[in-house]
Amino acid sequence: MNKQLLHVSVAALVLLAALIVSTTYWQTWAVGDLADRQDNAIQLVARLTVDRGKILGAGGTVLATNRKHRKHGLTTFTRRYPAGHLAPQVIGYSTAAGTTTGLEASLEDYLTGANTNLSNTFSQELDKLGGKTVHGDNVILTLRPALQSLALQELQGRCGAVVALDAKTGAVYAMASSPTYDPNLIEQPNGFAKVLRIKGSCGDSSALVNNATAGLYPPGSTFKMVTAAAALDSGAYTPSSVFDDPGYCVEYGSHVSNAGNPDQNGPEAFGSVTLEQGFEHSINSVFCNVGKHIGGEKILEYAKRFGFYSLPPLDTPPSASQQSGLYKNGKLWFPKDSNQIDPGRLAFGQFNMLATPLQMALVAATIADKGAEPKPYLVQKIVASDGSTVATTSPQTLGHPIKASTAAELNRMMQLVVQAGTGTSAQIPGVAVAGKTGTAELGLGTVYDAWFVCFAPANNPRFVVSVVVEKQPNGFGGSVSAPIAKAILEKLLGT
Repeated sequence: MNKQLLHVSVAALVLLAALIVSTTYWQTWAVGDLADRQDNAIQLVARLTVDRGKILGAGGTVLATNRKHRKHGLTTFTRRYPAGHLAPQVIGYSTAAGTTTGLEASLEDYLTGANTNLSNTFSQELDKLGGKTVHGDNVILTLRPALQSLALQELQGRCGAVVALDAKTGAVYAMASSPTYDPNLIEQPNGFAKVLRIKGSCGDSSALVNNATAGLYPPGSTFKMVTAAAALDSGAYTPSSVFDDPGYCVEYGSHVSNAGNPDQNGPEAFGSVTLEQGFEHSINSVFCNVGKHIGGEKILEYAKRFGFYSLPPLDTPPSASQQSGLYKNGKLWFPKDSNQIDPGRLAFGQFNMLATPLQMALVAATIADKGAEPKPYLVQKIVASDGSTVATTSPQTLGHPIKASTAAELNRMMQLVVQAGTGTSAQIPGVAVAGKTGTAELGLGTVYDAWFVCFAPANNPRFVVSVVVEKQPNGFGGSVSAPIAKAILEKLLGT
């Protein structure tokens, strides 16, 4: 080979290397910057030529995949969602114009193959230079499609949400939000406008919002799990501590009444009761007095231990979640001193306290797992197009908000709720269920948000379920939401 040919060959190799490095930088490491430029036509065309990875439910059910198109010698792909209404708020959508939401957004780098190992990146860049299709990674979720379908069926189109978790690992088995929608509509003419018009039976919930993570509801008496945890863990009370219940608690010179009793004229009145009986029968006056004694600051301290005032860490984008806590004028608010708190009403989940179904599920999971709070997750595994494993999720613990002994006491008290208290509708023959009802006042007379949070089997917890159904006439948690939780638990337990 003469020197001139050698020089040409070396120059060609240098240019090829420079092209590979440049392409790798702009389409891999700088992909975030490019993605922010929605008007970048090159980026949009490049997106359409990538065979975006599939999103699969547990067991292999395809939740998101592609349609292949061939025109003028160019192969492109557009997204489709075979499961339709099943979990759009979790999966999200990816449009030809580059708009992404849900897991489609937070897992963008994996789904487009940009966030794999270096050898895969190099190989893909060679494929691009050679005109070959780049294949993204497939994502396998913890979501169980049959359970997700059951949860939506049980909600019956009513506004609300269902969350089901593995009690020990935090794996999310169901995350259903109603009203729901078909993400395939998004790319159709006027499809997005049609989705925006879906409001559900409550009349004001957006189908685009994941009510499980971003729906903020007064938790009502389910919040008594937090108050009881603060009362027991701090040593201020024991389950056998005695209270006198005349049917109300006096706070700031006014009566704070118990819930109405259909068998009596007016609020319930139990007389002399213990703390565990107050929990079992969800007696507001008992918890009002607990709140007055330990103070609102102590209750909020324990709420923060459980994760209130923080975004629960999840695989979906942070923008798809809301922080639980006290809200004022639509904004998260933390009081500067105890004089700004109504401790009696806070103790049973009122006084501007708002919580997401996921947050209340995590409170129950902490009790179920002996005081350890699991980190929730939706992504089980990420697999490259060649079948190799790119990443797997290992269960993690967020912390230990309460002592194991406190969790054991709360577990037993929650079992009493289902055995003979306000949650008997959640009883499953042969299975010990631990639960807590909630009937949250909305200022709409006898229209309530109905809650039920539970786990089972109580002696060795495996599954946690959180249910909220919005704006239900006479919507007591025990009659509206407990049966839904029972159906979910029965499916999980195989009973």
